[in-house]
Amino acid sequence: MRFVHHRTSRRALRRAGLAGGLATLLAISAPALAHHGWSWAQSEQMTLEGTIKTISMAPPHPSLQVTAQDGTLWQVDLGNPRQTANSGFTGDTAKPGDAITVLGNRNRDEAKAHIKAVRITIAGQNYDMYPERIGSN
Repeated sequence: MRFVHHRTSRRALRRAGLAGGLATLLAISAPALAHHGWSWAQSEQMTLEGTIKTISMAPPHPSLQVTAQDGTLWQVDLGNPRQTANSGFTGDTAKPGDAITVLGNRNRDEAKAHIKAVRITIAGQNYDMYPERIGSN
């Protein structure tokens, strides 16, 4: 009897551990999934002009830090890696110090200098992350 009971306890512990692990994974990924959608962004588009401070092509999505003309540092989220590559933008397309124009949707929380780009323009070249969203308000 003890052997069966011990085996049941192990199985129950394994299931509990798996369930706890899945719950933790879901809790961690939920904010990331929400962040990657559009619900956090305003529906109206805006234009941001500034200078690139940093370029990151690291997962989960490429992003830029852009210093606006008024000195505000903005977080600019580009498309997912595939969309960004399809737009023609790579880590070698631009460099810190380059002028940039960003068309996109800013964070609903206007205290955050954060925008999701639908198009970026560098040296007269457009890189369309979300062409279907350009001009749609």
